Amino acid sequence: MARAGTSAARATIDNMTEAAKTEESVTENHEHVKPELPKDVRVRFCPSPTGIPHVGMVRTALFNWSEARHTGGTFVFRIEDTDAQRDSEESFNQIIEALQWLGIDWDEGVGVGGPDGPYRQSERGEIYENVAQKLLEAGYAYESFSTSEEIEARNEAAGRPKAFGYDGYDRNLTEEQKAAFRAEGRKPALRIRMPDEDITFNDLIRGDITFKAGSVPDYVIVRPNGDPLYTLTNPVDDALMRINVVLRGEDLLSSTPRQIVLYRYLMELGIAKEMPLFGHLPYVMGQGNKKLSKRDPESNLFLHREHGFIKEGLLNYLALLGWSIAPDRDIFSMDEMVEKFDVRDVKANPARFDIDKAISINAEHIRMLEPLDFLERSVPYLFRDGVVSAESWDALTDREREILTAAAPLVQPRVRLLGEVAGMVGSLLSDADYIAPEADAKKQLKASAGEVLDAAIAALDAVPESEWKTDNLHETLNKALVEDGGYKPRLAFGPVRVAMSGRRVSPPLFESMEIVGKPVSIARLRNLREHLPEIQG
Repeated sequence: MARAGTSAARATIDNMTEAAKTEESVTENHEHVKPELPKDVRVRFCPSPTGIPHVGMVRTALFNWSEARHTGGTFVFRIEDTDAQRDSEESFNQIIEALQWLGIDWDEGVGVGGPDGPYRQSERGEIYENVAQKLLEAGYAYESFSTSEEIEARNEAAGRPKAFGYDGYDRNLTEEQKAAFRAEGRKPALRIRMPDEDITFNDLIRGDITFKAGSVPDYVIVRPNGDPLYTLTNPVDDALMRINVVLRGEDLLSSTPRQIVLYRYLMELGIAKEMPLFGHLPYVMGQGNKKLSKRDPESNLFLHREHGFIKEGLLNYLALLGWSIAPDRDIFSMDEMVEKFDVRDVKANPARFDIDKAISINAEHIRMLEPLDFLERSVPYLFRDGVVSAESWDALTDREREILTAAAPLVQPRVRLLGEVAGMVGSLLSDADYIAPEADAKKQLKASAGEVLDAAIAALDAVPESEWKTDNLHETLNKALVEDGGYKPRLAFGPVRVAMSGRRVSPPLFESMEIVGKPVSIARLRNLREHLPEIQG
């Protein structure tokens, strides 16, 4: 039967929705004294392998990693894979791949080992069973035989919404009542006894947060079939792995009072050493003031990599989702982040994922790469897009390496993503004597394009191959088209650019012509001139 205290507390919030109950029963105080961090910080990252790694997950990993590295603490990585229906080995491998690509390393955990393994929950069943039994024997947990249908029916009969939640009915069942349920073939779940008191903690980011007495019902830690739930496995793992700073998403804030109560019980049983500090990271928002969903393309980590984000740029941007290194400074390295990061400086307000800003920051980091590093990272994208013969720098032909080396200083300052490199260098690597213009490039071919191409061909034909150099080409075409022809630079050089690359935006024109060489350059100009009538329609 329900205890009197809980019933009284709930009577004041009858007929309220779950969302309203949460809003009414939680208070936050953002003006607060920041808690001191432990001397030996131990943080953890514990994702569930249920899909492709998303940016919110990576942001959580990054902030935990940064706190550990900043304080000289320990970063533990474990996998919460007890949901057999949703978990997959493919997702597990993708999480590992994501962390390794980004350079987020860990001190203890999956693949590394440590004193508190195993580090996959699916391999820790006996541990959870043992702890659950101790909680039951101590009276901190109890057997609950109520079905969801019975709970809803009791709520309805009491004039509460059906979905109000568990009412404490099984708290004080007699042994005879339990035996009767078992005789019916029922198996009990295990629930934690929540105390009839406010639960307050000092969040590292949000300040003092209080959950009112009665706002959190007794909750299930073990299903009737014996499967342990997150509500048991997560705090137990944290306790046994001596995690003393828990940094996680705001969406888990509502589960914190449950964890605190369970931690108290685990401390009483000698299983936990101390209560950890909690910090709840702000939501990452997507379009239209909605939380960024796993289904949103912006959330897909590997899609960003496929487009050509480099790890430095993506990590830099993700770090800005709730934190900043200094006022009016957006660009920094991970070493700089580690030096400055303190989770207590993270803002509580939701952070918005702005893909344009992310790309802009990535472009800055691409520009900071050493030229050879830039080229080596670009080659897999060039191979994917069919413009080079191999997917590694060393496996390219000598000619490909020569052209790319010459192109690097022209292209690197102009691309924002490595996926854009192929479009910029494709025309330089190709020996094609005609490149069909892209749709937006055709718009550059004004009525004067034919005359411009004729004049350019005549002028360039006279340039010896030995003098086919950037400065000379610039001087020759400028004289023929701008000074003598009277064309404005945009009208003068636009058709030549389109002939050379087929694109509206390309590497610098005269440097490109030098790289491609005279025969191919002249051929491209002549062939565009020949196709001009059909292009202009």
